[in-house]
Amino acid sequence: MQYSEFSFDKMQVRLKPSVAASFPCLNKSKSSQSHQFKAFTVSASIQYTPWSGLQSWRANPLNEERKWGPSGPQFHPPLQLPLQGSSLAELGAIVLSTSDPLEKSRLSHLAYTQWRLHKLPVGTADAPHTPARPLKPLLVSHKEIPAPKSSGLPLNAFMLHNLAHVELNAIDLAWDTVVRFSPFQGLLGDAFFADFAHVADDESRHFLWCSQRLAELGFKYGDMPAHNLLWRECEKSSDNVAARLAAIPLVQEARGLDAGPRLVHKLIGFGDIRTSNIVARIADEEVAHVAVGVDWFISVCQKLQREPCSTFKELLKEYNVELKGPFNYSARDEAGIPREWYVPPPCHLKTEDANLSEVYERLAFVISMEQDNSSVNKSTE
Repeated sequence: MQYSEFSFDKMQVRLKPSVAASFPCLNKSKSSQSHQFKAFTVSASIQYTPWSGLQSWRANPLNEERKWGPSGPQFHPPLQLPLQGSSLAELGAIVLSTSDPLEKSRLSHLAYTQWRLHKLPVGTADAPHTPARPLKPLLVSHKEIPAPKSSGLPLNAFMLHNLAHVELNAIDLAWDTVVRFSPFQGLLGDAFFADFAHVADDESRHFLWCSQRLAELGFKYGDMPAHNLLWRECEKSSDNVAARLAAIPLVQEARGLDAGPRLVHKLIGFGDIRTSNIVARIADEEVAHVAVGVDWFISVCQKLQREPCSTFKELLKEYNVELKGPFNYSARDEAGIPREWYVPPPCHLKTEDANLSEVYERLAFVISMEQDNSSVNKSTE
């Protein structure tokens, strides 16, 4: 494979020809880039309202609420044994190479803690082709995932196991973003890696909550098969940071915003309030992760002098990433995803018709929740 090289802020970056061709502005003179960057920033800022809690999330102290107590998250600091790594990227590579899920979660928090407390550099490291995985769960195609009735787990444990699988993958997705793109630190900046290491730390806490609750119900992660769709989406975008941001935070994690309320609704219908509270808290914290993705996607587009909305849609098409509803508009709005990115433009429709289309989308979201609740009742009969 031949690559095209360009110089940006004194960093040599190698891109696939198809990717380089998509960003011809990178070959322009520095003065021309500066002029267009300023104009683009002004126009982009009109359409983008970042999540109101983004800066406070970034400034948060280390979160040691790694246990779910009787009434919510509980302070439970892990045993702090130092990891052998001199940079954030090296520590992330250690996490990715750890197969045991609980150990991966523990090391993820330890890596983030060690990096913050000791003010380690981002550094560089090689990301493994795929993260280390335990022997169980057996990874199968999405169509081979058993239905709740044939899974051997009650519905609440079935749903919780699925969520635990998502959270474990999310740990690896965030660390892979840190490690794989660490050679481009000079282009992206330290704050990019700080944010995604923070996301990985959050996800490790979420996985622990799910694992704890599964154990309380008499089960464990690995008791039923799981799919590998999330990691396949990650692999697609291993050559392009903009595609990674589009595919993972803005599509995969945003689906968590859509699915979270439905899952909570189903668990309440099943009668498992404790698990529903865990899921509700996780869904609430996912807003930050989507907001981080939006913020950095726009930042990367600004560096590349690309319009974010059209770039997002082009990347989804090029990398074959599926975007489907029903959408949780309120949560997506809170996270700062502009609606024009994922809602087809009304084009020839009148304003009344466009508003009606949104009503139909909201109605579809409510109906899906009611259908989920109906399936809960049937599964418990």
